[in-house]
Parts: sequence; structure tokens; C-alpha cells
Amino acid sequence: MNDTTLLPKKWRKPVLLTVSAAVVITVVALAHEVMFPFVMALVLAYVLTPAVAFVERRKVKRGVAIVIVYVAVLGSLGDFIRPAAPRIGQELGSLGREAKHNALTAKATWIPGAQRRLDALGLAGTAPTTDGDDERAPAVVVKPQSDGSYAVDVGTGFKVEPKGSGYVVVPREPEGGKLDLNRLADEAIGKSVVYVQSNAVELVKFGGNLVASVSRAIFVFGITLMLAAYMMLTREKIFTFFESLVRPEARASFETLIGRIDKGLAGVVRGQLIICLVNGALTAVGFAIVGLKYWPVLALVATIFSLIPIFGVIVSSIPAVAIGLTQSFGIAFFVLGWILIIHQIEANFLNPKIMGDSAKLHPVLVIFSLIVGEHLFHATGALLAVPVMSVTQSLFLHFRAVVEDRDVGLTEPPPAK
Repeated sequence: MNDTTLLPKKWRKPVLLTVSAAVVITVVALAHEVMFPFVMALVLAYVLTPAVAFVERRKVKRGVAIVIVYVAVLGSLGDFIRPAAPRIGQELGSLGREAKHNALTAKATWIPGAQRRLDALGLAGTAPTTDGDDERAPAVVVKPQSDGSYAVDVGTGFKVEPKGSGYVVVPREPEGGKLDLNRLADEAIGKSVVYVQSNAVELVKFGGNLVASVSRAIFVFGITLMLAAYMMLTREKIFTFFESLVRPEARASFETLIGRIDKGLAGVVRGQLIICLVNGALTAVGFAIVGLKYWPVLALVATIFSLIPIFGVIVSSIPAVAIGLTQSFGIAFFVLGWILIIHQIEANFLNPKIMGDSAKLHPVLVIFSLIVGEHLFHATGALLAVPVMSVTQSLFLHFRAVVEDRDVGLTEPPPAK
């Protein structure tokens, strides 16, 4: 085959890289539903690599160092879970039993009390009347038509409902009628009962799906640990491969880019993990001091949701304040105030010192990435949105610097004009 039919030599590598990138992107897009273990393994490898490197500096082989770090991390989690799991399970059981009691208390005490306050303030409203008396408009009006037929007009104060093999006309609740909280509560409970009865089979399927999901989660967790171990074991080879894709004269610039990305991710990923643990510890201390019921469960929820910046604090505070209201208004007020204090410590001290100095992400970019990530990829997107935004910002800043100064990071100066 004549060599003249091939692409010029200078175009072969760019074309190969472009085609390869397109293939990789297509494969990832088609297989995005099974990419979660790989993404989490990448995050786990990134988080644990400093610890593995620390153990390696003690003259320990890398494979052994990875095993030591895994044993230390998983052992620490086990030491926490073993004493905490029975307490958390007991609290969850008590919470489930008390939910029914709180529903009955709300129907017997809280709702009637709220109804009396609405009546006293005149906010419940009154039913409309017609022409100064209490008689309602006729239920049905029959009007003769020009073709000899009759038109049946059902008034707006009535509705037609099926009954047996026919239909009946019944009064409709006036839109401006009295606001009856008891009736609304009865309707909500009745609809819940009807839903459970009509979807009993689906609920049984949900139980089976839950067991399958737990089994799958254990399998995915094992795969994630294995993938992360391979990434940490061969990290130089991985880096060398990507470095080989760059022109020799631009490799210094590539190393600068990797350093910038690493600095940003260190602030976001590792920093958010530290903030998450501090947030959970402070939450547990405050909830335990005030005697908030189910505080171990609520502190655990706050710790997990702290992985999602800003929105996590808002979501985790709702159940804590709601349970505080079931005890007293003072406890609920303290819980809300304590959460706000923790948020201020996080926003004004932890974020600037741990995340801000490295990542330098503007709060608007953080919120934008969270909204877009949740919208496109739901919970996983919200969890990974900020790290992805950090990498994107690092890429933009690096290539902007290259465009503004062509010799930035180059090992050889550009050719003279």
C-alpha cells in the first residue's frame, strides 16, 4: 500500500487521539449505569493514596501498604459500627413505633388545637350562601332545547359520582368553605390506607427488591475496593500512560495541569470528608446535650448528608427539627440554633481553611454544579458535582494561562518569528 495514501505524519497522532476519545466517551455514555463502581473506586483511590504513600515511606511494599491501609480504615469503621449498630437499630425501631403514636396524637390533640386557633383568628373561612339565605342552588337544572331535547345542567356546587350501575348528584364542598383540618387529616389517612391495600403486591416486591439491593451493594462495595487497590498499585503506570499522550515539549505543562487538578480536588474531596466528620461530631454532641430523641440516628444522617455541600445541611436539619417539635418548642429551637452555629463554623472557618484555600470554588459555582448534577444524575450527580466542577475549573484556568502566555510550562521556547 502506497504511503502517500496515509495521513501526513503530523496528523496521525491527533486523529488517533480524537477517534479514541470519541470511542471512550461513547462507551462511557452507553455504560453509564454500571460506571458507579469505577467512579467510586477512583475517588477512594484518590483519598487513600496519601495514606498508602505514607506507609510506603516506612520501607513497606506497596501491595502490603494497601492492605494495611484497608485494614486500618475498615477496622476503624467496624469499631464504630459494632457498638453503634445496636443503638441505631433500637432508635430506628422506636422511631417507627412512635410514628404511629405521633400520628394519633396529631389527630387527637394537635390538629383540633390548630383548628381552634384558626377559628379564633377567623382564618377558617365560611361557606358561601345564595341570595341572603342558606338554601343552596338547585342540584340539577333541566332546560328544553330547540330540537326538542333537554339539557341537564349540574350546578357548580355539586358533582356527579358513580354509584352501582348509575350515577348520583352529591353536594360539592364549597371552595370558600370552612377549612376543616380534621377532615383533611382523615382524607390523608384514608388515602394512605387505600394505597397500601391496593399496592400490597408492589410493597411485597419492594421488600424483595430491598434485599436484592443490599446484596448488590455488598457486591459493588467489594468490586470498588478491588478496583481502587489496582489503581493505587499501578498509579505511576496510569500517570505515565496519560503523559505519553502529550507531546514531549508540552509535558511540563501537563504536569502543571495535574498539580493544579490535584490541589483543587484535595480541597474538595479530602476537605469535604474532614468537614463531614467534624460536622457529624458537633451535631452528635449538641443533640446529646439537649436530649433530642434518636440523636444517634439524626447525627449519622447529618454526617452522611454533609458530603453534599450546602444542600446536605438543609435536608438533614428537617427531621431533627421535626422530632424536636414533638418534644418541646424549646428543644426544636435549640436544635435549629445549633445547626445554624455548626453551619456558620463550617462556612466561615472550615470551608475557607480546608477547602477554599485549595479549591477556590465560588459558592455560585458550587450551587450550580449541585443543581445540574442532581438533575442529570440524581443522588450520584449531587455527590460528585463539586469534584467535577473543581476539575473543570482547573482545566479552564490552565488552558487560559496557556493561551495568554504560549511558553507557560513548555520545556522548549516557541520558535522565533
